[in-house]
Amino acid sequence: MPPVGLELLQALVPCDKASFNDLHPRCRVIFHDQDYPRADPAGVPGAGADDDPFWAHYWQTLPCSYPSTSGDERSITTISDFYTDREWHATGMYIDCLKPLRVEREAVLCLSAPAGRSRRILLVRCGLTDFDGRDRMLLALLRPQLNEVYQDLERSRQPASDLTSRQRELLKLVAVGYSNLEIARALKISSATVRTHLEHIFKQLGVASRTAAAARAFPAPPF
Repeated sequence: MPPVGLELLQALVPCDKASFNDLHPRCRVIFHDQDYPRADPAGVPGAGADDDPFWAHYWQTLPCSYPSTSGDERSITTISDFYTDREWHATGMYIDCLKPLRVEREAVLCLSAPAGRSRRILLVRCGLTDFDGRDRMLLALLRPQLNEVYQDLERSRQPASDLTSRQRELLKLVAVGYSNLEIARALKISSATVRTHLEHIFKQLGVASRTAAAARAFPAPPF
């Protein structure tokens, strides 16, 4: 999402932070995690770790899992749609992940995504003032435009064409969440060979992570 889009959205619906996330919840993969203003990655508990508490609590935390379990990408939802303040403060997600970040209120706007993926814009408030009817109506009116902007950007992405068939086969497994060991078993090669392939892929694509390589190689089709 262009940073200016998140900046303008924050100006229209006042909040402490506006974020864009692109997730594959079943595979525990985060393709994009973008904040405005930019967050310090070191300040996000468990970010990128195999034992990330975010994924440990994801399916039990209704504001997080609702788009994934319901298939509802159109409704604008908030934490208070699912929990009272007392209930929210007792959730594992709040205690382990969001309390350190002072997240008290959150509004979620979903964008269209391929099957299994969830793309969402999150507006966060650290104070106790909740999002009201005006905020919801404005976000609902903006959603089609934001969705169109994002899909236009997706159409402009071109898949990387300089990868070998073996590299593409490997990255397909990366994209659905396979570990290096699982990839090695699936392709009947050693873990060291997987690491070597990934090092070459990173150099070819100009990226520094597995998820970035998969996203660069396989841009999601527009929906």
